[in-house]
Order: sequence, then structure tokens, then C-alpha cells
Amino acid sequence: MRVALFGGSFNPPHVGHQLLALYVLETANIDELWFVPTFQHAFHKTLEPFPDRLRMCELAAEALGPRARVSDVEARLGGESWTLRTVRKLLEDHPGVAFSLVIGSDLVGETDAWHGVAELRALVPFLVVARGGHPGGPPSGSDAVAAPVTMPEISSTTIRAGLRAGQAMDAWIPRRVLDYIGARRLYGGEPSR
Repeated sequence: MRVALFGGSFNPPHVGHQLLALYVLETANIDELWFVPTFQHAFHKTLEPFPDRLRMCELAAEALGPRARVSDVEARLGGESWTLRTVRKLLEDHPGVAFSLVIGSDLVGETDAWHGVAELRALVPFLVVARGGHPGGPPSGSDAVAAPVTMPEISSTTIRAGLRAGQAMDAWIPRRVLDYIGARRLYGGEPSR
């Protein structure tokens, strides 16, 4: 089995995440895509509680069908989330699965600073998908594959600010995720439609 890992804070998951996931599911040589929400951000960014972000990822993934799944591996590992540690654990737990790592072009410039990036590159190939406002190809020194499309520029930071201000975010957040945010009163605002 071939699985693409799509990690991130997903704070909250939005339609840009869904578009990227669908693109990878439909064009990459994979069987499944797994959303892997960050448990504790390595750079100490403030996140909504992990159970809420996990559930929102599940709601976003459901719209993509049974080939999109969500992994709680980072919660099981606990502590700060490091991609290398996560990949090692998944390889240990799922022998025989060929994993790849999906990253947006906005992260390409940061990969050289990632913890254990040389080992990570040896363990899994990278699939780079361009994100609007962040042109770029594969990380230097890697055998990454760059997708020939650009995803729309949608910012979780902007979405969170809009939610706090009570702005309508239904164009950016999947309906079921937006309903969950409202029911749980996440992000300090009352989402409107």
C-alpha cells in the first residue's frame, strides 16, 4: 500500500487543505492520503485543543471519501511534533507501507531547518504542491516531485481572524467543520453564514 502523509496544524482545516488532498489523491501514485494533525507545535504556536482539530480533520476528510483518513499518531507520541519522529513511528507501526510526505511550496524554504531532515528525506519522498503566493519547486538536495498546479492561497491565520471578528467564513471552511467550530465555540468568535 502507498500512503501520502499530509501533516499540519489544521487550525482549522479549510477548503484549501481539502483541494490539496483531493488533488494528491487523484493524481499521485498512492492508495490513500492520511491527514496528520500536529499534537504540539514544535515552534510553540497556540493551537486549539488536539481533540477538536482531530475531529475537524475527520469532518474535512469524510467529504473526500474512504481513501482519505486521519491519523492520531502525534497524540499517541505526545510532546512536540517532529515530522521525522512521526514518520519513524508510522513506518514502525505499518511495515510494508510506502509512505510519501506532502508539503506545500510555502514550506520548501524551511525544510533545511527541520529536525533530522537528511534522514527524513532518506525515509520518504516529498511531494511538493505549489501554494498561491509561494512559488517554488522541490527542496534542494531531494528527489521530491513537484506538482504542476498551484493551490489557492488560503490562510488559516486569516480565517482565524475572521472567525474572531464574526465574519462569514463559509467560503473558506467546509460546512461541517464550520458547524463544529460554532457548536464548540472555537477561535473566540461566533461564526456566521
